[in-house]
Amino acid sequence: MNTDPAIELAPPDIGPYRHSASGVDHVHVFDSGRAGPTVMVQALTHGNELCGAIALDWLLRQGPIQPLQGRLILSFANVAAYQRFDPADPNASRCVDEDLNRVWSDEQLLGSRDSLELRRARALRPFVDAADFLFDIHSMQDACRPLMVCGLLDKGAAFARRLGMPGDLLIDTGHPSGLRMRDRGGFGDPASPKQALLIECGQHWEAAAAEVAIDGLLRFLRLTGVVDAGWAATRLRLPLPQRQRLIRVDEAVTARSADFRFLFPVRGLDVIPAAGTAFARDGATLFHTRHDDTVLVMPSLKHGRPGNTMVRLGRFED
Repeated sequence: MNTDPAIELAPPDIGPYRHSASGVDHVHVFDSGRAGPTVMVQALTHGNELCGAIALDWLLRQGPIQPLQGRLILSFANVAAYQRFDPADPNASRCVDEDLNRVWSDEQLLGSRDSLELRRARALRPFVDAADFLFDIHSMQDACRPLMVCGLLDKGAAFARRLGMPGDLLIDTGHPSGLRMRDRGGFGDPASPKQALLIECGQHWEAAAAEVAIDGLLRFLRLTGVVDAGWAATRLRLPLPQRQRLIRVDEAVTARSADFRFLFPVRGLDVIPAAGTAFARDGATLFHTRHDDTVLVMPSLKHGRPGNTMVRLGRFED
């Protein structure tokens, strides 16, 4: 029985955006001719996450793009996976060979290993490395309110507070299976002025995720000085949250076998009040909360595979 959420979004036709002057398919560079930062927005890091493609398609339909300063890079990333999207099996198009968001270390990009995602990442690397500001648009498998992944450093959370949305901000521990794009190079260096944000806009296929993606895109372009503030203000979709709260992850729970199970129904950003509460089982192993008011960050409700991160545990700091 298919228990995936209803698909409320339609994948836009991105065929018209294939060819560009950048030299790389589906990557467009707009140069203001004026001094300023290089700003990059990426959609479709995962091929089944439609909201980012909808947001970039919306932006490109607004008329000729002319940044106020610096350069603007718009990238549709894992197009090959996206082209396989099938509403009857929507999760199958997440990737082709491997997760595009786990291959961003130099060891991977400059090594000899090959996959479709690695080839795409190698083509995108010059744009990512040139960016001073990066906005990577994602969505989540299971229902959850929007979440900003600020990386491993406090500078990311400070930048997200300047953006003003969404209400929940996350400083996490990264992924043991590989480096994310948003943590590459200067983005993951506390001494670098470079900044990257990864926004999780909601459940993959809910209509609200597209609204969050467009709103976040507009606020990011305004904050980085790429577009006129008045132009952006007239196109904003959503009010700002009354406050932003920071979640700091201190533990990632990884499946040891395919028998990983939560012991009770869970949802993203649920809070378990008491320390010592058993919340999951993996074979004979029970997992317990280490502290009071543990926040469950992006629990995976699908059956686990050994090595998969099933949930991250954190605490609200404010």
